[in-house]
Amino acid sequence: MTKGSQFRTVAVAALMALLWMSGAASAAQCGNSAAGFDAWKAQFAQEAKARGIGPAGIAALEGTSYSAATVGADRGQHGFHVSLDQFLAKRGGSAIASRGRALKQSNAALFASIEQRYGVPPGPLIAIWGFETGFGAVSGNQNALSSVATLAYDCRRSAYFSDQLDAFLTLIDHGRLSANTRGSMHGEIGQTQFLPKTMLDYGTGGSLETAAGALSSTANFLKAHGWSAGAGYQPGEPNFAAIQAWNAATVYEQAIAIVGKQIDGH
Repeated sequence: MTKGSQFRTVAVAALMALLWMSGAASAAQCGNSAAGFDAWKAQFAQEAKARGIGPAGIAALEGTSYSAATVGADRGQHGFHVSLDQFLAKRGGSAIASRGRALKQSNAALFASIEQRYGVPPGPLIAIWGFETGFGAVSGNQNALSSVATLAYDCRRSAYFSDQLDAFLTLIDHGRLSANTRGSMHGEIGQTQFLPKTMLDYGTGGSLETAAGALSSTANFLKAHGWSAGAGYQPGEPNFAAIQAWNAATVYEQAIAIVGKQIDGH
């Protein structure tokens, strides 16, 4: 290598390092209290613009506020440390199965249409619907965008929720969500509790606040995760893997399968 080429190589390396350090320095910095939220928000907005987020999404982000309640809920979150029987008793598995059978009959046309399109029978969809929100009765009353923005800023899971925040802002740009959308503590939305990125990837276009929109989107999620029409969905059967994609807690997965089977009547 000539001295000239060595110089050019070193110069290019130095320039790349400088650009990297500049980018790292300008990246939105996470925090663990409300103190840095506004500065983080301004920096995140600049980065979001560069990623293609439009004016509606940016304006919505700028209107968010730090949610201490969301951080408290996230810090206090614990896994399911109960047996399957305890989980079913605590979450009302028998009541969900009983009401689920009635809802299956009263919404027969909707469930027939969903099964024809996605191959997913009513049972597991109704079980998810019941466990998540009590069939739409309790879907959360937090400002969902502020919740997601707070978790994107909070250092605990900043990368994961930054992706969720980008998805939320994209959905606002597309007119599918608003800055005032209400949801649960972590920003879950609708009758089956979709996070924004899940809604962006698997939502079928209908409102998640309606049974039809939420259940169709849930069926689409399961189909996208390998659901095969007509195959079983109990543990060890082909479609159980799709239920596992819905929730990582083993007892929750098993409960969906068990209650779904009770609703489907086999």
